[in-house]
Amino acid sequence: MTTRKPVASTLAVFGYVIMIVPILFVVAAAFTTGSSLRFPPEGFSLQWFEAAAEHTPFRSALLTSLQLAVTSTFLALSVGVPATLAIHRGKLPGKGFVEGLFLSPLIIPELVVGLALFQQLVVTYRIDNFPVLLLGHTALLLPYAVRVTGAALTGSDESLEEASRGLGASPLRTFFSVTLPVLRPGIFSAGLLGFITSFNNVPLSLLLQARDTRTLPVSMLDYVQQSYDPMIAAVSTMILAGTVVIAIIAERTVGFTKIFGGINR
Repeated sequence: MTTRKPVASTLAVFGYVIMIVPILFVVAAAFTTGSSLRFPPEGFSLQWFEAAAEHTPFRSALLTSLQLAVTSTFLALSVGVPATLAIHRGKLPGKGFVEGLFLSPLIIPELVVGLALFQQLVVTYRIDNFPVLLLGHTALLLPYAVRVTGAALTGSDESLEEASRGLGASPLRTFFSVTLPVLRPGIFSAGLLGFITSFNNVPLSLLLQARDTRTLPVSMLDYVQQSYDPMIAAVSTMILAGTVVIAIIAERTVGFTKIFGGINR
């Protein structure tokens, strides 16, 4: 079978090679027996994964990143889902302006957001770094909560909710029986995107970190500046494996078409 678009297919293959090959180099370097990042690796060993698991700063930073990502994702969905319902189903004046406010963190540089939060909350009001960091991450995740759940709501049939209310169901019963099942793929996808975005964030976390509050990406960045051993490749490989596991669970649970298909509607 001949390819109808050879140029597009060639560019696609070239793009996949550019994205995947560097990742394979990092994964291979994580299993080396050598003491520096080199390719091809010198032998095969799991010693750097052991060293990464026993490295206290990485373990502490991992717990901080997980706590921050889960909490900020939950808060963003708690604010974003009701806001989405108000924008798409309510009689809210200035809906476009309100939606634009929720989407504005996408266009404002994270360094600007982090600097503003640091100056106003940490310096001026002496608030601890972690609550400010949590606030910043939640603000960054709001666009995902509003945009993705809004895409799921836009693709649904509003007459189903009207029929439910017409049959005597209360607004709360209608939400749990009709609206929530429609929103579930959008909520799942927004939560997935939000968690990954928060977990991998560097600019905001770098500005708002404290001595006892460091996320894993920031700790990895600090470690690379001081050392060049394969431990950082081992940590990167474990993060990659975790991402693949999340992707497989998402595909088996909902499916990528349902998760991301409605965002461009």
